[in-house]
Amino acid sequence: MKRDRLWKHLAICFVAALGLYIVGFTWVEHRRSRLGPWEVTFIKTEASPPTLQINQPGLDISDVTVELPGDHQDVAATNAQLRFEPGQQVPFPVPFGECVFMDPIFLPGTVTLRVYGHEIQMLPRTLTVNGEEHPWESGLHVVAPNPETSVD
Repeated sequence: MKRDRLWKHLAICFVAALGLYIVGFTWVEHRRSRLGPWEVTFIKTEASPPTLQINQPGLDISDVTVELPGDHQDVAATNAQLRFEPGQQVPFPVPFGECVFMDPIFLPGTVTLRVYGHEIQMLPRTLTVNGEEHPWESGLHVVAPNPETSVD
């Protein structure tokens, strides 16, 4: 009779632990991905310098542009959009350069791009261009200093 009680208690403990695991895992996964990834559009027309347009709908960030001045006449016209989601090993090529760091564990995470000698870092709290912070504001327009003329 005692043996039957032991199995009943073990089964109850197993079901309770499994239920807690499922609820906890679901909650963590929701928190991890609820804001979505960074969305960056790489734009280059014949008449304008290369530009990055950054959007992050989960943080209400839209139409942030980073203009990359300089002589980029050799660059073909481009209009490519990338979403920085998990599953990509860095560094990897992007239009105009490469992604050198990406931490997408809790989206949107941190993304660092190296494009035409500029370092652009997107963090949930701020945008940095060559180490200079710019608070997120929809419609923000940042002109990156020309790497040949900037002083370290």
